[in-house]
Amino acid sequence: MALKPHYRTAARAALLLSLSVLLGGCGFQLRGAPPVSSALQPLSVACDNSVPFELCEAVKTQLDQGDIQTAEPENAAYQLQLGRFSETRRASAIQLDASAAEYDLRQSLRVNVVSDDAVPVVANAEVRTSEFYSYDDTNVLAKRREEDEIRNTLYQRLAQQVLFRMAPLTPERLEAIRAEYREAQSEAEKAAPETP
Repeated sequence: MALKPHYRTAARAALLLSLSVLLGGCGFQLRGAPPVSSALQPLSVACDNSVPFELCEAVKTQLDQGDIQTAEPENAAYQLQLGRFSETRRASAIQLDASAAEYDLRQSLRVNVVSDDAVPVVANAEVRTSEFYSYDDTNVLAKRREEDEIRNTLYQRLAQQVLFRMAPLTPERLEAIRAEYREAQSEAEKAAPETP
């Protein structure tokens, strides 16, 4: 017997969710994920209070799986700073009885990378991800579990995007950023009015 269209969609969504949770849980990384330059290592990671513990750990795990050398802030060449995490959940489809049939879960995270001598090499970059999922108010407990699984999948995606943000930071690019920063500082000092 063939499944009705809405059951096929729900079955497909459940299968995709199961696969993404399995792959995320085993530390799966996208094929061809760029390495973090050795010039950024050792790297320390700092997450502010807005960042969920699970997301901060997902970033650290991805760094570890990428063989990125990490260290405490006082021994690090660069610090990866994660903050201003936000999550929104809104109804994206409504049923006839005005209850939500589908939700859109969105997350965003602010990324900064700063050298040990306070040169910002990534400044206020934002990474984002989102996922739609169906909602059945007759099975609230199962749907809450599904939402938690989706949330963890989004954490894995954000962690992957953080690494992609750092991938272009080659030794040459870091040196160019440092030179630009010093030049801007020098220009600012020249333009500042002299104090008597």
